[in-house]
Amino acid sequence: MYSARERHGPTVHQFVRGTNARVRYQRVNEDTGERVANEDIVKGAEVDESDSFVLLEPADMEQIQPGRSKTLEITGFISAEDVDPLWFSSTYYLGPDKSSAKPYRLLLAALEESGRAGLGTLVMRNRQHLALIAPQQGVLTASTLYWPDEIRDPEDVMRPPSGEVDKGELRLASQLIDAMTTEWEPSQYSDEYERRLEELIATKARGGTVSYEGREPEEKGEGKVVALDDALRASLKQRKKDRAAKSGQRGRAPAPRTSEDHQPTKSELLEQAKQLEIPGRTRMSKDELADAISKAG
Repeated sequence: MYSARERHGPTVHQFVRGTNARVRYQRVNEDTGERVANEDIVKGAEVDESDSFVLLEPADMEQIQPGRSKTLEITGFISAEDVDPLWFSSTYYLGPDKSSAKPYRLLLAALEESGRAGLGTLVMRNRQHLALIAPQQGVLTASTLYWPDEIRDPEDVMRPPSGEVDKGELRLASQLIDAMTTEWEPSQYSDEYERRLEELIATKARGGTVSYEGREPEEKGEGKVVALDDALRASLKQRKKDRAAKSGQRGRAPAPRTSEDHQPTKSELLEQAKQLEIPGRTRMSKDELADAISKAG
């Protein structure tokens, strides 16, 4: 298993101001303030939210550990779309060992063909995890899922909104959503905080300073509340202006697009892939769909 995600950017530590001395944390006895050796540390759990604790020795913890295994047991198959994103925890790439290369390829192809995902369990870091096995970018992935009792009900933490939705506002909101709908292109997004942090560190290392202007939203007047429909109308009006500015040169309408100029959307490519019965099409990117259609044609 290989993590499908990796962290980028500089790692920031804690230092004593004005020095290069790192701040360290130590395990200490809260009653005496003295350091505690690792061999003298055990786990413990509070009983019934009282001041009473049950202490658990390493031997106690060892006997409840799930059996260690290098294999992932699949117990069934489901439609991947049935699992809400709320359930996903972490995602890993799954790689075959020398003896399982053929079954690996077979399972990958079968899942791509069926549009299904495997459901099973795996043991990682001495804990048992529920996992969803699915094809992604030509390999198998294992996404660990939260257990049912780990998902909170919204009503346990907040009061759901009540009342009727104004039909006019709903129509405006739907128009705004339609106007702002685009293709999912991850490369268009970046971590602004990470970029600024790297710039700040590099500049201060050279003895310079960096200042960023605040981006707090402007107040429209003290205590003033802007109606949702007014905000939506303003947004739609602005987007129409932006589109008009991009659509022509110096006020001239652009030449009509010919069939040769047309770039199919991902939805159109998916429909073509469906007609060609291309396996795994629902999990392909736009470029992968275009390539698969070209090869199938």
